[in-house]
Amino acid sequence: MTQERYPIYKGLQKPLIYRGFKGKFIYWGIGSLIGGLALGGLVGALTNLFLGGFATLALMGAGLAYTFMKQGNGLHDKTRHRGVFIHPIHLSIRYEVREKVNF
Repeated sequence: MTQERYPIYKGLQKPLIYRGFKGKFIYWGIGSLIGGLALGGLVGALTNLFLGGFATLALMGAGLAYTFMKQGNGLHDKTRHRGVFIHPIHLSIRYEVREKVNF
């Protein structure tokens, strides 16, 4: 009895891209839109319609701009150091040489 093999689709091994946003930044962009809409609506309800509309556009734009800037650093937050680093070598390993004593 032989087992049948079925091909398994493993994806393209690339992050999902939607309108310039990649991977996790798609969710950041959606959060920026929803957060800007909610806060702008709140400002509009408490003050006036025009100020609320301006606040909505400003918050959405600022959130999307921040998302694009964070996306430029890559999908993972990495500390990128500039310059040359020289690591001093301080080894505390000491080897003792024992002399053979012949009697």
